[in-house]
Amino acid sequence: MAAGTAGVADADTGEDGLGRFYQQRLHWKNCTLGPDDEVGRQLDAAGARCADVTVPLDYARPDGRTIKIAISRLRASDPRHRIGTMILNGGGPGPAIDMPPYMRDLMKEAGPRFDLVGMDPRSIGRSAPVDCGWPASTWIRSSGLDRRSFDRGVAFARDLARRCARAHPDTLPHISTRNIARDMDVVRGALGERKVSYNGGSYGTYLGAVYAAMFPGRLDRVLLDSAVDPERWSPRLIHGTEPANEAALRDWADWAARRDDTYHLGATQDEVLGAVRRIIESAAERPLPIVGLPGVDDTIVPVTLFDLIDRDRDEDRAEFTDAVVQLKKAAGGTPVEATGALKDDLVFQLRGDESRYGSAQSAIICGDAAAPRDPQVYWRDVRKDLKRHPVFGGLGANTNPCAFWAWAPREPLTEVAVELPALLVGATGDTRTIYRDTVSLHEALNGSRLITLKANVHAPYQSGYGDRCVDEKVNDYLLTGRLPGRDVVCGTGD
Repeated sequence: MAAGTAGVADADTGEDGLGRFYQQRLHWKNCTLGPDDEVGRQLDAAGARCADVTVPLDYARPDGRTIKIAISRLRASDPRHRIGTMILNGGGPGPAIDMPPYMRDLMKEAGPRFDLVGMDPRSIGRSAPVDCGWPASTWIRSSGLDRRSFDRGVAFARDLARRCARAHPDTLPHISTRNIARDMDVVRGALGERKVSYNGGSYGTYLGAVYAAMFPGRLDRVLLDSAVDPERWSPRLIHGTEPANEAALRDWADWAARRDDTYHLGATQDEVLGAVRRIIESAAERPLPIVGLPGVDDTIVPVTLFDLIDRDRDEDRAEFTDAVVQLKKAAGGTPVEATGALKDDLVFQLRGDESRYGSAQSAIICGDAAAPRDPQVYWRDVRKDLKRHPVFGGLGANTNPCAFWAWAPREPLTEVAVELPALLVGATGDTRTIYRDTVSLHEALNGSRLITLKANVHAPYQSGYGDRCVDEKVNDYLLTGRLPGRDVVCGTGD
């Protein structure tokens, strides 16, 4: 099968040398790549098909080297009432090719009426993936509690950047959100669509906003879930989340204190928080004895807490508490065989099994915006932040590979202040893309509406949090194209 080019926007056949990309014929195929490809099997079982879209590596040189962008498509199962094509992105930055079956179920009645398209952004997943051969799967580290820990982090970040410079010197200068948005528009054209709908979460909200600014008039229905503030997009994007994370930790501490008979972390909020701080202090003195995972020190423990505290359901808090109980035991000197979410998180931080995930994520972020080059800038900021936020203050302001990146961004950040009647969703206690960022994007997008959920969760809709008010409002918009008449607040108990 091949997608036709009928209805392609006039700009798709312009004289900028890109017409051949917009008019290419797509060859659809099974999604499974091999015996270990679970994602491909799930897509095939759902009835999806996959294709590779050819795009220029460098849009300034469309006659030069090309790369392949991998997409999946789950056709509308109600073709008589088909609304159109919807491109999906779940944030990260990370893969999105797996999303169509999940999103069709989440969208309820609206799901079968769209062709749902998952696109792995360039450098990620199946789209010209980069892998710098990192010894860890993520670049995120806390500064630790003293200068010695901070200096270890500087050396770690510098090593990650050097590995990338050696591994992909020809590709990395062309990895950026603006180029991913250009790829997305080529996908739109190759699918034969004048307009597409878009459903993005977290980083995906930034990508969607950049696309709207670069390609005005090419979006239909737009959902942006837990938004990034485009004016704050930078390699220090976690900076500013510390108050939300400390607040979430306090809320959890109350929860754990009420269950002290089960978890024995303390009978009051202060006692539970004291137990957490002692874990970090012990890790600063010497790495915690986690069997098979050396190096669990004061640069690692706060990241684990950050990774696991992003939801407020009882089952999520129980999982987080189990991790803290294991860490407390190790902090007391007893070797611990990590289990559950704690094991998964520590493996991700301390081993390079998913090196290509962190490599690609840093490639996009470092390719978008420059970072301060002087480690002293980071040291000064983390010392100030740790005084105000003792658990998470060393995270957002800490150094990262972008401080040592071999290339400066090739383009300035995109100014996002456009007419876009999008629907935004944000949670007041979001610890990843904080609520005020969603409000800022709402204010930048003229004609948009905002659904506010009073809860501690990231991406309330896409994550399947299950708030009835949010889900019904979002799905009604996706089905009808009608925005709520005014901003909406959910989670009030009304």
